[in-house]
Amino acid sequence: MSNRITSQDVADLAGVSRTTVSFVLNDEKRFAIRPETAEKVRAAAKQLGYFPNASARALASNQTKNIGLIITRAPRYISSDPFLPQILGGLLDALKQNSQGLLLEWVEPGQQLQTYLELTRAHHIDGLILMTPRLDDPGLKALEETDIPVVLMGYIPGSSLHSVDVDNLAAAETAVSHLIELGHRCIACITNAALPYTSATQRLDGYKLALQKAGIVFNPELVREADFDIQSGYREMKSLLAEGQEFTAVFVASDNVALGVYSALSEVGLSIPDDVSVVGFDDIPLSSYIKPALTTVRMPAREIAQQSYHLLMRLMKRDFPDKREVMLPTNLVLRQSTCSLISL
Repeated sequence: MSNRITSQDVADLAGVSRTTVSFVLNDEKRFAIRPETAEKVRAAAKQLGYFPNASARALASNQTKNIGLIITRAPRYISSDPFLPQILGGLLDALKQNSQGLLLEWVEPGQQLQTYLELTRAHHIDGLILMTPRLDDPGLKALEETDIPVVLMGYIPGSSLHSVDVDNLAAAETAVSHLIELGHRCIACITNAALPYTSATQRLDGYKLALQKAGIVFNPELVREADFDIQSGYREMKSLLAEGQEFTAVFVASDNVALGVYSALSEVGLSIPDDVSVVGFDDIPLSSYIKPALTTVRMPAREIAQQSYHLLMRLMKRDFPDKREVMLPTNLVLRQSTCSLISL
């Protein structure tokens, strides 16, 4: 025979129905419960040591108290991404304040539509945040049509979904303009990821815009596409060097990728910044500790995560902001990885 206390036991002791017990203990505001009745229920629950479980709360409130986070990358990238812990830290702090849980999913290109449909139709979450969206994502249309609120952590042109991001194009332009102001004219670019990722395309466009404004002809032979991780940065820099491309500086659109660039340059005896100046993007914690410390664009990672969460909470309450896009500021952090070619 089970000794587990149930909501019926609380109802019997308080002299009310199980429905009233559920409304009181789950803080359901849709129905008016007399204060004295609510107090009797709470006193009975305390006396019996009864606490409603998560499933019961979900049924009573029609909410799971869970938020979904989908990362559009394979696990091998997730485990080696130093930017991700900052995002997760900011998001978990916000969730903790509201006693909510996080359901984390990852999806590789080609699997998006099925994953999105399974997650949103299963009703395990109240809202969804999609990190690093891709321009070629076939599942975005399905997310636009779902009844679950969705926020993109990254901007997709033409999408009706709400988003939080930085102005990647302007930030990249600032980074490359810094190199140009130092006298560099032959500037290579290694992207943070494949170009279907919007951040990669936008940062490459910022690189091109800085060159255009300075009257420097864009040379596609100086551009390489990395793949989020250190190994891809090492590989793409080795590719530039093997082809004999001439450059005095490189804009690397990810600090993590830049770590591989550092290694490749060191391997062939090239010094940073004396032989090659390097500017990164993200300002991961390690960037200020490597030698030389990396000049980079500071991304407000925790703020991006928390703003995404707060925007999602607004959408869940049917409180729709006038603008669909939230753009957060960045700034260029000057350290020791760049030097001037201009004679004083």
